[in-house]
Amino acid sequence: MKIGWSALLVLLTVSCMEKKEYYTLDDFDKVDKIDAHIHVFTDRNSFVEQAKKAKFRLLNIMVDLSKGEELIRKQYDYSFAQKKQEPEVFEVATSFSIADWDNPDFTKNTISWLDKSFAEGAIAVKVWKNIGMVFRDKDNRLIMVDHPKLDTIFDYLASKKIPLIGHLGEPKNCWLPLDEMTTNNDRNYFSEHPQYHMYRHPELPTYEEQIAARDRMLEKHPDLVFMGAHMGSLEWSVDELAKRLDKFPNMSIDLAARMGQVFYQTIENREKVRAFFIKYQDRILYATDLADDGKDDAKEMQQEMRKMWLTDWRFFVTDEVMASDLVNEEFRGLKLPKEVIDKIYLQNAQKWLRMFPQ
Repeated sequence: MKIGWSALLVLLTVSCMEKKEYYTLDDFDKVDKIDAHIHVFTDRNSFVEQAKKAKFRLLNIMVDLSKGEELIRKQYDYSFAQKKQEPEVFEVATSFSIADWDNPDFTKNTISWLDKSFAEGAIAVKVWKNIGMVFRDKDNRLIMVDHPKLDTIFDYLASKKIPLIGHLGEPKNCWLPLDEMTTNNDRNYFSEHPQYHMYRHPELPTYEEQIAARDRMLEKHPDLVFMGAHMGSLEWSVDELAKRLDKFPNMSIDLAARMGQVFYQTIENREKVRAFFIKYQDRILYATDLADDGKDDAKEMQQEMRKMWLTDWRFFVTDEVMASDLVNEEFRGLKLPKEVIDKIYLQNAQKWLRMFPQ
């Protein structure tokens, strides 16, 4: 079949327009990107070497694992050592221990610690799921994130325009039996960490109570810049996420360790998921939760990093049929426009977290 010059010209024009509007898989190593949620607590530089090859800059996030101040300080030393070695690649989100909660000077001491972190260059503060799921005060009462004692700290952050990153609660799957969970990564995690599998701990707050406490905290602090880590623990429903983003204008979300839930919803209704990413393109930050504690083989870790980054990139920039071990069915990529990709992978981290200011 012969194609006329006019038809050929139309095809070439459409092809060129598409190249301008969309990225391809081949663009992965050419585009500046930020992974806004990683954990590197080691002296070695294997992680940053791989990141630089893929044109990624990084937010290294400290975590209060309910193991006392010593661990926080150890993470602090590793994080700022990495930042000192690679200041153009690493930013740091600090955290604080709540182990000293019952001390009358807890709030004052915490703010003093945070001031030290900010003076060293930390750009955000992380609170973790031990608030609401693990830590109890001297009277054996579980501490939730809307506790009045935390208000002074959150008001302080709001006054300084320091973002709060919140991993509060867990995926909704956490409250289901393993065989009813929607994604394989959740099934694997909670089988390996039964202490956090809330289905096995009915004495602890429900999923709805965790989310309600987080929402009450945001209602009390409307000026607080808040990034909901792990899709704000609303990973199971883009509709529920949309409600919170509409209600809380200073809230954004990261995608760390929740791509399985994005894939799952894409299987069910790709167009709804795609419409969500386009509508809320200014509120979503690319992130993975990748980590390096120096114990795993460096080469294998780097291969896994690249594999995850490439899989996610393929999902967002192409409409190819894909498979993932996170879910059990195939799904099709979202093929988001370049301007949306640039926001999710770069500009939103610069805007919401003030990473690497121009």
